[in-house]
Amino acid sequence: METKKLIDCCEFISDGDHLPPPKSDSGVPFITISNITGQNKLSFEDTMFVPESYYNGLNENKKAKKGDILYSVVGSFGKPVYVDFDKQMVFQRHIAILRPKRNVNARFIYYTMLNPQFYKLVDKLAIGCSQRTVTLDTLRNIEVNLPDKDIQDKMVGILSLIDEKIDINNNVNDNLEQQLMLLYDYWFTQFDFPDNDGNPYQTSGGKMVWNEQLKRNIPENWKVQSVISNCLSSIIKPGVEIFNTKTYLATADVKGTSISTGTIVDYDGRESRANMQPSINSVWFAKMKNSIKHLYLNKEMEPIISSSILSTGFCGLQCNEISFEYIASYVSNAYFEIHKDMLAHGATQEAVNNDDLAGVHIIIPEDTVLRAYHETTQAIYAQISKNVCENQELVKLRDWLLPMLMNGQAIISD
Repeated sequence: METKKLIDCCEFISDGDHLPPPKSDSGVPFITISNITGQNKLSFEDTMFVPESYYNGLNENKKAKKGDILYSVVGSFGKPVYVDFDKQMVFQRHIAILRPKRNVNARFIYYTMLNPQFYKLVDKLAIGCSQRTVTLDTLRNIEVNLPDKDIQDKMVGILSLIDEKIDINNNVNDNLEQQLMLLYDYWFTQFDFPDNDGNPYQTSGGKMVWNEQLKRNIPENWKVQSVISNCLSSIIKPGVEIFNTKTYLATADVKGTSISTGTIVDYDGRESRANMQPSINSVWFAKMKNSIKHLYLNKEMEPIISSSILSTGFCGLQCNEISFEYIASYVSNAYFEIHKDMLAHGATQEAVNNDDLAGVHIIIPEDTVLRAYHETTQAIYAQISKNVCENQELVKLRDWLLPMLMNGQAIISD
């Protein structure tokens, strides 16, 4: 195994444009560091666009293509992404682009940069205070271990198997969440939950009454209450139990319902925002505007609950065993997110507080319907949670293997 500078493993190491790009209603997606998920993937949700003419005018070393590696270098530095697709995109100087040479396995370079030891090295070399930066010269001159190509391929094969299983779990969860969205809409937006005879309630002539708060009809005997003051859930107040070390999950560690590995903290040394205690049957959402991040902590999530604390950037609702699935579906519904965003305020970062949420309404179904929804969706939420927990363990396994493989401590046999 030889040691080489990173630049000697690549055709080039560059970064995005240094000038603000022109904006457009459509065209080529403009990627920022916030589009890098906790699973080191690119999300094209909530992107701005630039004209295609602007993209066409960029130098080729600023245009990512399949097989390249993107790496965040400013602010939230240290996040690598392997580009495994062909899609036009634009980014600025906050993101570096690496194009590995043809005789180097590009995924091997990606896994090298994903190695926690690589991040520790980069963290020592970053400059600046308020917005720390990894300069391109620094990145280019970092030395990495580079085994023979056949060994690179074997290492990548092992690590890719783990990532493939993580991707499968994420895809399964995406499909399950889509099922839940459709089911919630059918039951609690269209009000076609099964009536006593198993027929769709409203379509079959179930009695509806006008609700002045919602300005619409709802089923007879159903109530409307505040999301922070209702008979199904209660707001979780800040404060955590004393602990030695736990994993701190900030809002940045959650993308949708997927969770990254977070940061290990101790009780006395944790930052002030690390002050929310997760619990079984609790539902969490990000307070920030345009931030769709949810945690559904049922009993299957106990390994994460017992080992983690959360950011005060999350708002938590403590549910009971029967109401958990309904509250989880409610906060993931577009109605809730739109209403939350409309109430958000603040000078530097728009967000909601508990007083704001007092004006957000939630429908309280009859107990028989609530129990039926619980029984119908409990297994779906359980499977989602099992997949999330399995992914956490797979990431830990990968991060444990990475330094041993990269440093030659683990030997790959034929």
